[in-house]
Amino acid sequence: MSSAMRKTTNSPVVRRLTAAAVALGSCLALAGPAGSAGAAPADPVPTVFFGDSYTANFGIAPVNNQDSERGWCFQATDNYPAVATRRLADKGITLDVQSDVSCGGALIHHFWEKQELPFGAGEVPPQQDALKQDTQLTVGSMGGNTLGFNRILKQCSDELRKPSLLPGDPVDGDEPAAKCGEFFETGDGKQWLDGQFEQVGGELEELLDRIGYFAPAAKRVLVGYPRLVPEDTTKCLTAAPGQTQLPFADIPQDALPVLDQIQKRLNDAMKKAAADAEGGVDFVDLYASTGTNTACDGADRGIGGLLEDSQLDLLGTKIPWYAHPNDKGRDIQAKQVADKVEQVLNR
Repeated sequence: MSSAMRKTTNSPVVRRLTAAAVALGSCLALAGPAGSAGAAPADPVPTVFFGDSYTANFGIAPVNNQDSERGWCFQATDNYPAVATRRLADKGITLDVQSDVSCGGALIHHFWEKQELPFGAGEVPPQQDALKQDTQLTVGSMGGNTLGFNRILKQCSDELRKPSLLPGDPVDGDEPAAKCGEFFETGDGKQWLDGQFEQVGGELEELLDRIGYFAPAAKRVLVGYPRLVPEDTTKCLTAAPGQTQLPFADIPQDALPVLDQIQKRLNDAMKKAAADAEGGVDFVDLYASTGTNTACDGADRGIGGLLEDSQLDLLGTKIPWYAHPNDKGRDIQAKQVADKVEQVLNR
């Protein structure tokens, strides 16, 4: 993110505008139709979903917008926003989904800047363009791509360094994949990681401020990422039922706890951004609740293995999951999100 952008959005004027917008949203909520405390909203709730491939649910077929450039977002027709919306409808809570702009590959700054799609397929506008003055709920997650999780995975895997659809290069291609655990805990690797986390924290703050400014009446829900690596990494030494590849392919076992700590640190950064946001932001802590549904949990896995075939194919060739939620994982996301949204709307 440019220093100019950070200076602009962190200026006292913008911060006062954001605070005023949040306050206006509170006033609008108080001025709404009277109802009993804790009662579900009687009217449809104008809602915008945003996010990256974990919100779009890359890997699950079929895909929305296959006849347009947005098809390259790999947004599943039945992604967790769609499933959560149906779960809430079953409880009498209707979301009027104004837009779901989640898109695979999105970085945090694509919330306010256009996103270039792969293979020169075009571009999609900033995700914040979907927000409206009457939007009452925003739900989604970003952060993994800005952190560079694909680059981290490629640092740890010779297999992933081969040409593939997975974007990005290893952090340092001259360092062997077999030593990636040590790389990220010392020297240049640690310094790079610390810089990435600083960027993630600042840009998440900006994203949440922008929602408060452009959709002042909206309740904001930030969704974390499901856990990828279990506490017991010996489970990762066995292929899932019906699979020949290990869940994390050739990533060394001693690097797996390091990857888990990096993901936990990302989860903590997202939780802190939500807690520190002016006006209040709710956080869905998927990491904390998915420890028995990691990529290494066999039949109970909610995450498809790195090189396990997903439901998608390109020119007749199956695309790997690249450690994204499968159907089970998507349903876990949807339940957790629906429960949090119900709680938020019933306050």
